[in-house]
Amino acid sequence: MVWRVALVLIIAFSPAELVAQDVTTGDEEHVQSEAPSNWTWAWDGRVFFGYNYQNRKFTDFWALESQNWFMLSGERPLGAGRFTFKGMASLEPFTLKKLGSPQVFQTGETYHGAPLIDYQHPHDLVMEFGGSWRGEHRGINSVFEADLVGSPALGPTPFMHRASARDNPTAPLTHHHLDATHITTGVLRGAIGAKGFLVDTSVFRGEEQNENRLNIDQPALDSWSVRGSWRSGPWNLQFSSAHLHAPEPYDPYDMTRLTASIEFDGTWRSKPLAATIAWGENREIHGILDGYLVEWSWQLWPNGSFYGRGEVAAKDILGLGSVHPKGFMHFHPISRVAAGTLGYVRQLPSVGHGRLGIGGDYTFYSTSDDLELPYGSPHSFHVFLRWQPASKMNHEHMH
Repeated sequence: MVWRVALVLIIAFSPAELVAQDVTTGDEEHVQSEAPSNWTWAWDGRVFFGYNYQNRKFTDFWALESQNWFMLSGERPLGAGRFTFKGMASLEPFTLKKLGSPQVFQTGETYHGAPLIDYQHPHDLVMEFGGSWRGEHRGINSVFEADLVGSPALGPTPFMHRASARDNPTAPLTHHHLDATHITTGVLRGAIGAKGFLVDTSVFRGEEQNENRLNIDQPALDSWSVRGSWRSGPWNLQFSSAHLHAPEPYDPYDMTRLTASIEFDGTWRSKPLAATIAWGENREIHGILDGYLVEWSWQLWPNGSFYGRGEVAAKDILGLGSVHPKGFMHFHPISRVAAGTLGYVRQLPSVGHGRLGIGGDYTFYSTSDDLELPYGSPHSFHVFLRWQPASKMNHEHMH
């Protein structure tokens, strides 16, 4: 069933008349090649299908699952600038368990009203739907964007689009420190920039997605963010801050999030290398939670890539879901988790408009003393097949 549904969407998003080319996420740009009077269409996507095994004290858990997303965008002239339409979908509501993908120490969002722990939630069927306009006057770029579902001006490139994470099927443990707002219902964004520098700001809904992965939640403009970034060649640097209105329903308090990151997508020693260093901080009523991330994908061989990820995160795990009346101050115990992942992907021959790869990875963990009794010394591994477009898609922040 998983493969049938995935195949249908792959075919739907890869018709012969569409040319795979540089494509964008919420704050990125196309490289155009069509005549200025026509729409220029681009598509992108990724499908992982594999075996996920998680070992922890008292119980092991595993799953046959598929992480996936598919993207379509179109661009055409409009007035003195260019208009871009973006749509993105995921079949994870059908290809992951209702709880999501098993992942030791992962937190964020809910299932049956309770906070998810040790699972990465499925992404919504509609991951992005909106449009933007970009113009340039005397070397100054301006951007206006409105999304029914989109990504506000907060954090680094979302992990599924990040070049350094393209080979890894697993969401970072720091996802909710850095880029968990990449699927937000209701986003208005404006940006201005020149010579590689960009300042963008947005208003959006702060609450995380609800448990119905097939609908589009009610938009609301109750939160705000601002981001400053600089891009030069393969380098992309950003710092951002946001005020989030009650992001988690089981803990209805506002939160401040700060993020900073450096992304590199180029070559090192004549080999393609993508790497990211990022920091995120959630300032919650229960305390301050910091997360640190280093990840990379290095194509050491013509058909083989070595990838990895290292993380250290402060997480509310043992006290998660302990709800108290507003005005009652209660600090939850904060746990420390470190995780390291090493993996390899081998490219297989092209199939139609896509390429297959086979890979696997292993993750080991180190924790603070309070987690040793409930978790012991956990570890996990994945083996998977991966489908991606035959042509490499470059994701670039808009400047």
